[in-house]
Amino acid sequence: MRKIKKILVANRGEIALRIMRSAREAGIQTVAVFSEADRQSLHVRYADEAICIGPPPSSESYLRIDKILDAARQTGADAIHPGYGFLSENETFAQRVEDAGLIFIGPSAKAIELMGSKLAAKAAVAAFNVPLVPGTAEPITDVAKAKEIAATIGYPILIKASAGGGGKGMRVVENEASFAEQMERATSEATSAFGDGSVFIEKYVTSPRHIEFQIFGDKHGNVVHLFERECSIQRRHQKVVEEAPSSVLTPEKRKLMGEAAINAARACGYYGAGTIEFILDDKLNFYFLEMNTRLQVEHPVTEAITGLDLVQLQIKIAEGEKIPFKQEDLQMHGHAVEIRVYAEDPTNNFLPDIGTLKTYKRPQGHGIRVDDGFEQGMAIPFYYDPMIAKLICHAESREAAIEKMIRAIQDYEITGLETTLGFCEFVMKHEAFRSGNFDTRFVEKYFTPAGLQPEHTHTEEALVAILAGTLLKNNGHRVAEGALATAGTTASKWRKNRS
Repeated sequence: MRKIKKILVANRGEIALRIMRSAREAGIQTVAVFSEADRQSLHVRYADEAICIGPPPSSESYLRIDKILDAARQTGADAIHPGYGFLSENETFAQRVEDAGLIFIGPSAKAIELMGSKLAAKAAVAAFNVPLVPGTAEPITDVAKAKEIAATIGYPILIKASAGGGGKGMRVVENEASFAEQMERATSEATSAFGDGSVFIEKYVTSPRHIEFQIFGDKHGNVVHLFERECSIQRRHQKVVEEAPSSVLTPEKRKLMGEAAINAARACGYYGAGTIEFILDDKLNFYFLEMNTRLQVEHPVTEAITGLDLVQLQIKIAEGEKIPFKQEDLQMHGHAVEIRVYAEDPTNNFLPDIGTLKTYKRPQGHGIRVDDGFEQGMAIPFYYDPMIAKLICHAESREAAIEKMIRAIQDYEITGLETTLGFCEFVMKHEAFRSGNFDTRFVEKYFTPAGLQPEHTHTEEALVAILAGTLLKNNGHRVAEGALATAGTTASKWRKNRS
């Protein structure tokens, strides 16, 4: 047992703030590190101490292990929390933190390294009878041999980078004719993104759902799961909407998947917070996908349905305490939905729309939580991920949580740039989502930019043309004023929020 007195948070923005709040409630001091682009950020102002660690590019600041360790030494921090992203799943960072005599608030470097390789992770969990998608057990570089294996598995197949994630180095191959080209692209992208071009192939599940289980282990060999999260609403293989629990899991299936998640954690001697990700096919068969050896972006929905503070639990485990409850003690309460509010334009292929928050007013009310790192007047830096905030709604039922989310989205005021709020409202109102009958291809199946346009027969351009014709025909200002008023009321609220 070693009590933590001061935590350096090796991250920025909303997750840094979220960690610092839990630390403060536990009576622990905090240290912020920041790049020159984040000098005025909220997490810098909130921390007890703050150290600048370099220029804006993350490669010169948030990814510099030496500068982060120097900041810890300067401030006397005795522990480091990596948050998510940046160095959170870097085994070298975890090891160097411990070698420096500091507490790493996360898993062991060995567990990070093992689960950081998809192939090594699959081999480890297979030994614990965790279901796997049919595919290769080793990296493939020979195209001809890979083609033979793909033919045995059966198309469509998926080529995936062994290292990394986020959809990089991933290609779906529908037939043998396009295999060589897609494998070359996947290898090239993996090399560029992760410095490792190794790939493997597996059967592509055509209509999968993405279900993940939150697990916690301690340093005494205890492991529990905190139920599942549904993360199937994605764009570019990255999550936008998450909820807990999933609307499709029966109690029996939840028990089976939870046990598999615990076994996967045991496969690497895991302690701390982690997530076991599964894909679920249309017959509810589940297969291990990967393990994330860190706190997840979507952890607030798990906190909402369990009533637990996952960051405080991470800290206690890092100090050497046992998990203070057993699996049978845990129960789910209500339903929670989370959306990620990105500075992106959904009508332009979700491309970043970086700018200044001219207006920024958060929604409020019972069961509504906003995790963010910005305030009105601040600019969204183009150096980092364009997420502005996470909006979480909790209610007694899934239907009530969805309705609360719709109201919260409509109350969220952001101007100065485009955001994903309109897209998320589209999801909340769509029959496929409301019925629970959806998969990871939701965007591909149902979303087009026209889905965010006003619900009327004319586009805004058409209304302008109608207005011009009306002016010519009637030659009167009153008619023009009436037409303008009509055009204003039919424009969507989301579109009008831009100024």
